[in-house]
Amino acid sequence: MQSRSGNEIRELFLRFFESKQHRRVHSSSLVPANDPTLLFTNAGMNQFKDLFLGAEKRDYSRATTSQKCVRAGGKHNDLENVGFTRRHHTFFEMLGNFSFGDYFKREAIQFAWELVTGEEWFGLPKDRLYVTIFEGADGVPRDDEAEGYWIEVGVPKERIFQYGAKDNFWQMGETGPCGPCSEIFYDMGMEAAETPGVDKPFGHDDARYVEIWNLVFMQFERSALQGSDGAVSYQLKPLPKPSIDTGMGLERVAAVLQGKVSNFETDLFTPLIERAAELTGFSYSDPFMGKRSVGIPPAPTEEELRPRYEKERLESASLRIIADHARAATFLINDGVLPQNDGRGYVLRKILRRGIRHGRLLGQEQPFLYEMVYAVRDLMQGAYPELDDSAARVAKVIGAEEKQFDRILKIGLTRLNEELRGAFTGDKAFHLYETFGLPLDFMVDAARDAGIAFDHEGFEQAKEAEQARARASWKGGSQKSASPAFRELAKTAFLGYKQLTAPGAQVLAIVKDGVGVPAAGAGDLVDVVLDQTTFYGDSGGQVGDTGWFTSADGNTTVAEIQGAVLPVQGVRAHKALLKLPLAVGDTVRTVVDGERRDSIRRNHTGTHLLHAALREVLGTHVKQAGSSVEPTRLRFDFSHFAQVADEELEEIERIVNREVLANARVETLEDVPIDVAVNEYHAMALFGEKYGDKVRVVKLSDGFSTELCGGTHTAATGEIGLIKIVSEGSVSSGVRRLEAISGFGSLDTFRQDFAVAQIAAQVAPSAAGVSPPEAFRAKLALQEDELKRLRRELEEVRMKSAAGGLDDALGRAVDVKGVRLVTLRADSLERGQLRTLVDNLKQKLGEGVVVLASAQPEGKVALIAGVTAGLTKRIQAGKLVGAVAKLVGGSGGGKPEIAEAGGKDQAEIDAALAAVAGIVGELLG
Repeated sequence: MQSRSGNEIRELFLRFFESKQHRRVHSSSLVPANDPTLLFTNAGMNQFKDLFLGAEKRDYSRATTSQKCVRAGGKHNDLENVGFTRRHHTFFEMLGNFSFGDYFKREAIQFAWELVTGEEWFGLPKDRLYVTIFEGADGVPRDDEAEGYWIEVGVPKERIFQYGAKDNFWQMGETGPCGPCSEIFYDMGMEAAETPGVDKPFGHDDARYVEIWNLVFMQFERSALQGSDGAVSYQLKPLPKPSIDTGMGLERVAAVLQGKVSNFETDLFTPLIERAAELTGFSYSDPFMGKRSVGIPPAPTEEELRPRYEKERLESASLRIIADHARAATFLINDGVLPQNDGRGYVLRKILRRGIRHGRLLGQEQPFLYEMVYAVRDLMQGAYPELDDSAARVAKVIGAEEKQFDRILKIGLTRLNEELRGAFTGDKAFHLYETFGLPLDFMVDAARDAGIAFDHEGFEQAKEAEQARARASWKGGSQKSASPAFRELAKTAFLGYKQLTAPGAQVLAIVKDGVGVPAAGAGDLVDVVLDQTTFYGDSGGQVGDTGWFTSADGNTTVAEIQGAVLPVQGVRAHKALLKLPLAVGDTVRTVVDGERRDSIRRNHTGTHLLHAALREVLGTHVKQAGSSVEPTRLRFDFSHFAQVADEELEEIERIVNREVLANARVETLEDVPIDVAVNEYHAMALFGEKYGDKVRVVKLSDGFSTELCGGTHTAATGEIGLIKIVSEGSVSSGVRRLEAISGFGSLDTFRQDFAVAQIAAQVAPSAAGVSPPEAFRAKLALQEDELKRLRRELEEVRMKSAAGGLDDALGRAVDVKGVRLVTLRADSLERGQLRTLVDNLKQKLGEGVVVLASAQPEGKVALIAGVTAGLTKRIQAGKLVGAVAKLVGGSGGGKPEIAEAGGKDQAEIDAALAAVAGIVGELLG
């Protein structure tokens, strides 16, 4: 067995299957294309899902890939195990070979055995390999067929083991393609045993016997049947074209071929771990071998060694976590995911913060994780050259997140100290864990030091509740695949690039409420699929067309088309409100609303010009992060780390309109091989989009902009008319948004702005050499200054009035169990002024309690409680103000000496102040 590098193993696998007539297909994005049921791409078959379902056709029936995968959220979540086991990762690469109705079990097994054992390939010793088959269950017989083929290639029968559906039967979902599978295991040897020195047979030691390859034989279709009593049962029927889907983890097979017990000891990780050690200042120095002045250091005792080894074990785990999480974050951000508070961005943020926290456990308080991006790039750019272009951008995203997390951690520690003074419940601890990233063990230790028992049960309950909310809020979590009614249909021929009408379109299917029907009546809202159409369907950010179906002569309206979508790849469904009955087999004339289409085309071509201009002005780090192309406007999201300055916006607007006025040709190239499009034409591809082997390239202004795009565009840039940027702002960390208009939208806005300018000129006539906008701004500035002066004077009057009542309030102070209490109502004062009054009253009291209430704008109530320092052991301001706040429909809390609260029931202010004495008495006990 020859030791090979991870890069060599990847290439060897792909080259082997190319020699078996498989098409090498580039890894798809970690953001699944058109699949809302997945959080991240988590298996090699994801990008081929529509092929397996029969909803998509390609010009090859065999494929091989090395697929980027992430399992860190949803059903497949390995995050908490990473670093503490040998084989768990958030990011990994899945090697695979696929057959789409071509070869089946015999060839798949032959290929697998040849690759794994062949001397010119992996060359693994046969006596260390085991295979598994499906033992049969739920009406599916034992996979004797697979067993026979394994014996045929030379696997001894005693090395073939059978297991049930949990281990050896695969299914895409509750319904759909499924079938038995066979796994190949490798014996890592006694040194990898679960219990050191204990020799256990195959099937009884998961640490020693490692699954390296899973061969899935998709040979059945599972369908749901509902009985008369409403009970659902499932039926399996053989697929007409059985398929193959395999998965081999690159990291696992690298450990095998390099003779390593752990994946983290392979060359796929060691350079990253070494870099993590450098960046954190960590080294495996022996704490017992420090500098000694004389003599030989005594050997450490077992009691001394145990904590040292435990410390090193945890420190090593931290380095592994940093290495793994740096890989995952680099690839996720490269594919367009950004740290956010929900969805994919939330998972990325958790990965980043876990990596940062483990850097801190090693003593690194400064930002460091962003530097790991370049180590990942250097290690993996051979297989993923796009990392070279994106590394600087990815590092900026991670650096910004590190700085933000540092600020949050400081706030979190302050909040933790505050919570420890009160009732530190499990749900409060989870809030600190989730919101501020405070480590659980850190909070447990802090609670112990404060003499408080940590509420582990409450913490876990809060965690489970949050996970349930997250599952419910994930927009794709409950969505299913497209209705089966669309899956078996032929592709719709799209004629809309060159014409707006198609006179002889035949109805292939009518879908009502998700179910295919032979016909529908007038007034029904249905989805209609035709054999050909001129309607563009929602995709690539561009909205679908609207229009009509008419009779062949165009004189009668058959249906009003409210939009068009692509429920499965290549099939276009028209959202049709029927005006006349329609049946499968009927022929209609498609008529797209041409005026609306023209508006959309102008805005879509405008997004391409904006993208190119942004990169020219701001830098090539700018990448599209989303778009929306509608008839009335365009929206363009892009990666950038700062607000775009006014002068930059003006320059961007000048550049795009320069290209518009040039009236340059818009060139579209059809069926271009994707490698040619990217490498020769340098066309930009967008994250999250699904591209086939042949793509459509749109070139503007002789190469000013070149992108992969399936949308509709103008024939020349001059058709756009004028592009006007109307807004620029932040969407999330590292993502900005431009909104713009073109064509008649620009004309309408110009007319409105001109009318406003005329009114402004009347309000603030301009002097010589001063433009009307400048004159109007100056006028507004003067008025704003005057308003500020009046507000200050009003606040001073209110403050003097309130301060004048202090002596009166002190005179009305009451004694509650030996404590002087002052209450005061001071309406319309700001919170800062209320705090000043509290401080003044506390100072004059000497010792006592103060509670102020104030009616605020919009019907709100402000409350502030103050307790002098000598009384805080008997009564705390936070608890007092919280109790008072409940009486005005609010809540709040704070420090023992001063605390604030809010409410929304101003009618109860006086009653609440009257109740303060009783509340103080109860708190004093």
